Amino acid sequence: MGLDEARDQVDTAFTRPGTRGMSFENTFGGATSFLRRRYTKDLAGADLAVFGVPFDQSVTNRPGTRLGPRAIREASALQAFDPPYGWDFNAFEEFAVVDAGDLGFDYARVQDFPAALTTHVRAMLAAGPGTVALGGDHSISFPILRAYAQRFGPLSLLQFDAHSDTWADDDLDRIDHGTMFYKAAKLGLVDPASSVQVGIRTTNPDTMGFHVLDARWVHENGPRVAVARIREILGDRPVYLSFDIDALDPAYAPGTGTPVWGGLTSAQAAAMLRDLAGINLVGGDVVEVSPPFDTTGATAIAGAHVAVELICLYCHNLRQRG
Repeated sequence: MGLDEARDQVDTAFTRPGTRGMSFENTFGGATSFLRRRYTKDLAGADLAVFGVPFDQSVTNRPGTRLGPRAIREASALQAFDPPYGWDFNAFEEFAVVDAGDLGFDYARVQDFPAALTTHVRAMLAAGPGTVALGGDHSISFPILRAYAQRFGPLSLLQFDAHSDTWADDDLDRIDHGTMFYKAAKLGLVDPASSVQVGIRTTNPDTMGFHVLDARWVHENGPRVAVARIREILGDRPVYLSFDIDALDPAYAPGTGTPVWGGLTSAQAAAMLRDLAGINLVGGDVVEVSPPFDTTGATAIAGAHVAVELICLYCHNLRQRG
């Protein structure tokens, strides 16, 4: 593996014969599907589908996350050669992970977007695989949770974020990236008593019953203690993991719409995600990567790494179930 494959492989997003195995295509060329996985809308036989949601029309500050899925895919080419680091198995050799492309929607009919996303995810879940979404702003989590709750019932939410995103908003017609988990809790899509928010560092006095491990708590107690507490809260319930890239400090992820100082380090996030192996993860997303403000590409790189960890967490469960 190596030189010959890099010389002979090109556009493996379209030309690879199957859905398993690594890619040795040049990182700087070719079609940039996520991790060079096969692009396909046919999900028959797929274990997990990665898909993009290029939507950012509900932001409160800097826009640009509609370009996030493309940037995350491009950054992921750096990881396509090697098995994911720190795991005792290779998810991409053992399981069929595909890139299902992006959600199609009419950008001029914003009011129709949430239902279109819920319908899209519902159809993917009905086809068999779990999903990992590449955002997009954080409002996309709410329509996705609607589809997941229809299948699994009320979920435990594991949220990495600088913001609680539970500001009160009882208008279901509003689309806002700071209120979607308030609505998800109110509608019973998620159970706050078995849910955890990690990395919070903005003020919202009403926690709605969510367990909060704020950024300072993580810094003072460390990833191992944080993971033990998260496991205790989640138990064996179905978990949806939503990772807002602004959970990371702006030093590690400057390319986001609402950066807040004092955040998690990339090392802390990596350790926590890997040590969460065994939680009952049923799906997830990584959101709020905004390429116009990501001058070095570091934020997209972080987003790609988070997405890989979500894939490994999901496939770890498949492996345990045999």
